[in-house]
Amino acid sequence: MTTNLFGKLPNGTPVELHTLKSGALELQLIAFGAGIISLRVPDRTGRTENIVLDFPDLVGYVRNHGSKAPNFFGSTIGRYANRIAHARFSLNGKEYALAQNNGQHSLHGGPGGFYNVMWHAERAADGVTFHYLSKDGEEGFPGNLKTSVRYSVAGSQLKIDYQATTDTPTVINLTNHSYFNLAGAGNGSILNHQLKLFASRFTPTDAGAIPTGELRAVAGTPMDFRQSTAIGARIANDDQQLRFGHGYDHNFVLDGGVDALKPAAELYDPASGRLLEISTTEPAIQFYSGNFLDGSIVGKSGARYEKHAGLCLETQHYPDSPNHAAFPSTLLRPGQTFRSTTILRFGTR
Repeated sequence: MTTNLFGKLPNGTPVELHTLKSGALELQLIAFGAGIISLRVPDRTGRTENIVLDFPDLVGYVRNHGSKAPNFFGSTIGRYANRIAHARFSLNGKEYALAQNNGQHSLHGGPGGFYNVMWHAERAADGVTFHYLSKDGEEGFPGNLKTSVRYSVAGSQLKIDYQATTDTPTVINLTNHSYFNLAGAGNGSILNHQLKLFASRFTPTDAGAIPTGELRAVAGTPMDFRQSTAIGARIANDDQQLRFGHGYDHNFVLDGGVDALKPAAELYDPASGRLLEISTTEPAIQFYSGNFLDGSIVGKSGARYEKHAGLCLETQHYPDSPNHAAFPSTLLRPGQTFRSTTILRFGTR
């Protein structure tokens, strides 16, 4: 592992760049947002390229993550990934009001969420652990929440371990928001990528991307990725859920239980031969097909990120779980430790 200066925040705080290598895999991380800014893996010919969308420098991350419509490139998302309806939830008889940053809803922890704060880095031989104390009342959430995110590499595998404790009952939902393009960042769209999701059901939403509470079978719908399918094959179908999401932006309920490590997704790019396999202890995964990328962001390669230039596969609990008693609980109590693991394995075909 090597560490270099990546840049300085507007207040002068230095932000270091941590580079981890394992064989041909190279991972680069920064403490601002505890995020991935580069992930280089080989294609079937051995050529290595960065496969996550990025900004050219720290200024790009700071400006975008502080904007009214951030893209969250590579960042850790919390306290609550995805949406909470009407930016409100009740816990132990008390209602908590959150910041509204997605229409009338709360998205990805609010404008001051984990993606937009500085974490403390602790380096080790095979990885980096980022620590952050989210104080009671931050973005409206109760409890002093001590959170850590550990990135480690071994062979062709990247492992992300999340852990958190609280001194007051609270809700928590953590994920990573990398945008993948297995052809290489800036090398066209992901519509020809082939995706398999180990999910027989999904949570349909209303027009505001809030779950209705139903767990709907994917069979017979454009949401059926139980067999590897090109992302572009059905994305333009006349389907209400695709219209609501402007493409795919949906939570898929994984087969195999809530807490067990299980397969979640396989992503394959026929052009480069790169393969990504994801497993997780989380009960669900959000598939977002980069519907709102519009060419306004220029990556480090100099390429503009147009619509569908990347896709997200965010392992998570369900959106708006605090307001749905039937969904797997996101409650964390004092004395408990939240733990979650997601593993990304890279290969070629």
